[in-house]
Amino acid sequence: MFVLSVLKDKIPIHPSRFGVPPEQALINEINKKYANRVLHDVGLCVCVFDIAEAGEGKIRYGDGFLWYTVIFRMTVFRPFPSEVILAKVKSSDQDGIQLSVGFFDDMHVPLIYLPQPSAFDPNERAHFWLPGSEAASAHELLDSPVSERMYIDQGEIMRVRVEMDEFYDDEPGPPKATEGVQVQREARRPPYTITCSIAEQGLGPITWWKSAQAEAMDEG
Repeated sequence: MFVLSVLKDKIPIHPSRFGVPPEQALINEINKKYANRVLHDVGLCVCVFDIAEAGEGKIRYGDGFLWYTVIFRMTVFRPFPSEVILAKVKSSDQDGIQLSVGFFDDMHVPLIYLPQPSAFDPNERAHFWLPGSEAASAHELLDSPVSERMYIDQGEIMRVRVEMDEFYDDEPGPPKATEGVQVQREARRPPYTITCSIAEQGLGPITWWKSAQAEAMDEG
């Protein structure tokens, strides 16, 4: 789930920080710049792991800052494909389930990666799985007894498998206009999203499988 990425940058230290040991001052400034920032094709930066190399600080004319060329290792959040992780259900709608790991919310389970057969219950605002059912349509599933449904409720902890991740470079630009009429800008997409699956045995709300394990032990 977490990896180390080697990065290189020029980091300025303000004169007011000259009394701080250089390595600590650099770590503080790097964390200010990178923490909670998504780097394209790298992932979500969390914090500095260590400083690998730092050149001699040089003062630039006109600003008084001490500039260092630094090579450092950054702890980055980027689960690899097929990795199984725990995530919490943030919300659900007809398109799927939105997940969160606390510090990162742009994770989702689309309909194709839900266990089958399943459907979205608009009254409960939650998806449910109906194991062992031969129902073919959402209408048939919604006619099933509520007691037989296995709901995926908001706030539940789920075991999910990472299917893929995607980076999107949405750099702001000037508003577009067509024949003198300004075109409304499309909603910004998250810079980094993760698509997950719960369509296999052992995946989904951890309470499902705890119950199944307890029943198996009782039968044994």
